[in-house]
Amino acid sequence: MRVVLTIIFVSLVLPVSVMAQDPPQPSKPQPSAESSATGEDSAPAADPTKAPNTAQIVIPVPTEARPFVYLRSIKQPPAAAGYGPVFNVSAGYSVTSLEMPSSGRASLNGMDVSFSADSGRRFGATVDLGYARASNAFGTGRGMHVFSYLIGPVFYASTGNLVTTYAHLLVGEASVSGPFLNANGGVSAGYVRYPAWAFGGGAEYHLSPAFGFRVSVDYLRTHFYNSSQAVRAQNDIRVVNSLVYYIAAPIRRRR
Repeated sequence: MRVVLTIIFVSLVLPVSVMAQDPPQPSKPQPSAESSATGEDSAPAADPTKAPNTAQIVIPVPTEARPFVYLRSIKQPPAAAGYGPVFNVSAGYSVTSLEMPSSGRASLNGMDVSFSADSGRRFGATVDLGYARASNAFGTGRGMHVFSYLIGPVFYASTGNLVTTYAHLLVGEASVSGPFLNANGGVSAGYVRYPAWAFGGGAEYHLSPAFGFRVSVDYLRTHFYNSSQAVRAQNDIRVVNSLVYYIAAPIRRRR
């Protein structure tokens, strides 16, 4: 019986103890203890029987990638003078000689305001607002008033560094109110709002890049009552002296 137990003990316990003492096989070769201790790598010895390798080693040099979107300066020629619009505002004193049907003429004083745009190619446009009055028309003790609002094209006949001449044709409406002599020799009062137009021109003197002085003379066509209380056309003359302010610097137009 003792012999049987001894055989079983040897056959079971002995293989287990052998397996516990056997170290696992490494998957990769481990460096030698000498190399890990000294921290130095040993280079393989050159083989004297082989010719040395003379091929050059190419080291890649990093290059800067070009961005997908990039900006660069664009050289543009300077804009030719005389092609951009220029705006100006003027305001000044006006004198209007108003022809009254069957009553003679009345002299009215007032003011005029205009807003103009110059295209730089000899043509432009203007909006004109005028108001004039007389406190004692025809010695009647009554006042007379004229209010006009006109718009139209402007043609620049000549241009220079100091003086510019122009002509314009303006159309719109005019309101005239005041006294007039009736057929009975008395005085009546009326108010007329009718289409009006003006044709004329003037000269503009450039005082500085920002300011100028303008003188204009216009033939103004308005309407009012005659002695028979019928509306008739009037042939008026208007003279305006105004100060001009250039919103942008004056441009040089084509001569």
